[in-house]
Amino acid sequence: MGEPTFPPLLQGYGVTGAMDPFDQAQAQAALGCDAGLVVHNVQADRLRAAMVFAPEVPLDQAMVMLPACGIGFQNALGALAPPEVAVHLEWAGGIRVNGASCGFFQAASSGTDGSQAPDWLVIGLEVPFIQPSNAPGLTPDQTALYDEGCVDIDPAQLLESWARHMLVWINRWSDEGTGPLHREWMGLAHGVGEAATVGDQAGTFVGVDEHFGMLLRDDKTTHLIPLRMILKGHAP
Repeated sequence: MGEPTFPPLLQGYGVTGAMDPFDQAQAQAALGCDAGLVVHNVQADRLRAAMVFAPEVPLDQAMVMLPACGIGFQNALGALAPPEVAVHLEWAGGIRVNGASCGFFQAASSGTDGSQAPDWLVIGLEVPFIQPSNAPGLTPDQTALYDEGCVDIDPAQLLESWARHMLVWINRWSDEGTGPLHREWMGLAHGVGEAATVGDQAGTFVGVDEHFGMLLRDDKTTHLIPLRMILKGHAP
């Protein structure tokens, strides 16, 4: 695995061993690093990475970076994986490959007020290439990329591809608004039309609003659950 390279707008920052890029990215953001920092830990069995954003819009609008990163990952894996590999995205950040859980996105920010622009927003990615030796068969709803036929994909290569595709979607959002993102994401969404529970709200997941808040319908009404509710450390 070579050292990953990134487009000019992004800066790579590699960590090794047990260091968590998601935690490191939050620490760097709190210290005032530039937006576009990609902290990564590329290992043979899994890819972990996190990107730092400096939003200029309120948090509820800035959370669109989560689905933008997810779509970028789907596009990246779709370009590298065999054609029969299907990738879908869960509302709260989970990644599904051929129907099974295969990694996730997570998010953290400097604040949780949806009406205020945070100082920073970090989106983290973790995806397994190899399952733990005791996992196959014991967790049929979980998988890893090598189990799904992606044995020729190098983790660093996937990281580079994700960064490029992610930037494409962020630029589209900047130029065209949330419309293209919304249409693309709905075609990849996992669980729409199915039962869902978020916090103390339960119902049927019927879609998302313009800022990707979950629309959860119960017997009486449709509840809007802002996407910021999935932020690390956010109390529902």
